[in-house]
Amino acid sequence: MANFAKPSAPRFSVEVYQNEFLPEGGRDVHAIVTVTSTGGAAATRAAAAHGSAAVVIMVDCSGSMEYPPDKMRGAREATAAAIDTLRDGTAFAVIAGTHVAKEVYPGQGRLAVADPATRAQAKEALRSLSSGGGTAIGTWLRLADGLLRQSSAAIRHGILLTDGRNEHEDPAVLRATLDACAGRFTCDARGVGTDWEVKEVTGIASALLGSADIVADPAHLTEDFTRMMENVMGKEVADVALRLWTPVGVEIQYVKQVAPTVQDLSDRRTEAGPRAGDYPTGSWGDESREYHVCVRVPAASVGQEMLAARATLLLPGAPGEPPATLAQGLVRAVWTDDLAASTAINPQVAHYTGQAELAQAIQQGLEARKLGDVDGATAKLGRAVQLASASGNADTAKLLAKVVDVVDAAAGTVRLKAKVADADEMTLETRSIQTVRVKKT
Repeated sequence: MANFAKPSAPRFSVEVYQNEFLPEGGRDVHAIVTVTSTGGAAATRAAAAHGSAAVVIMVDCSGSMEYPPDKMRGAREATAAAIDTLRDGTAFAVIAGTHVAKEVYPGQGRLAVADPATRAQAKEALRSLSSGGGTAIGTWLRLADGLLRQSSAAIRHGILLTDGRNEHEDPAVLRATLDACAGRFTCDARGVGTDWEVKEVTGIASALLGSADIVADPAHLTEDFTRMMENVMGKEVADVALRLWTPVGVEIQYVKQVAPTVQDLSDRRTEAGPRAGDYPTGSWGDESREYHVCVRVPAASVGQEMLAARATLLLPGAPGEPPATLAQGLVRAVWTDDLAASTAINPQVAHYTGQAELAQAIQQGLEARKLGDVDGATAKLGRAVQLASASGNADTAKLLAKVVDVVDAAAGTVRLKAKVADADEMTLETRSIQTVRVKKT
């Protein structure tokens, strides 16, 4: 493990957990790469004076937000609370989203700079928010992108709230918008109520490296928006990339973030020179994340060993300058005839492989349930209950218990509930990718 961060910046470290031993002819190497950023609080305070963050809040104002009225009221109150959470010096704007996107504050294609006066003006402007019209989320994101591109802030972030499906826009338009915005800003997405599409909201968050969640009761929007904005204000470093270099003959099978959520980054690779590729990780505060890297090495005989991959965290440099190396870790392969060594599964690898399977089992089980496939849904959700129990994922186990009756958690024996509240099913689906950390022994 190596750490290259400057003393004044948040300090990054990389730790690699793996079983490097392979049997003769073995080819697949699995490793969990743990990335930790610490000591950034002082950097955050120093950066605040330089306006290091820009945030755009996108509020759904379509006609359905008035049914019931507490959705629109909750959205106004939550947005006001988020504005109150902004640090002085943060650039910000508020957008009202329907089948078109309209600037609510400050207007005229600008970003405001947070201080007591602009926060008060913005909250006053929220009074004008009213519901009416359709839903075209791509237009909201394109306006947010245009506003955020004006800012030189390191942290560029969006918060998006919707209560319905993206019915007034071709799905291809939203996909193209997300592709265009990826790498320019990150975005947290929230669905309020139960009439929105989980895959749309989670897809937005996934594409823009943010979080997704359900707020079934509008009364909880203020708490959620405050927490989201506090998280954004805690970010210190943006656009961090995980670069994987591999020797000749080594192929990367996949790269997945596995904690705190499951996020497949394999198709997000951008080439970075001979045998190297960069995977985006977004913005960082004081936190830790884990990535599952699987590489395929050439077959070798007993006694041989090789560097299978080098994982490096990089921060983009100024124009014309190379990126700065923040931390680095190595993935190794050693061939052995010791059966016990070559068949042992590293605890971290085993745990996060199970967490990824848990997320997949929930999603497949819920999809089978929607299609009326009782046997398939029972099998998949039973496996999910089993995995949640074995890994100690108590939060997911509680959500599963609202969808199935658990007969034997350890064996994965369940029965589908005859009636399930929409909010419970949507909460389970939305939060299926949330994982728990490996148990420390």
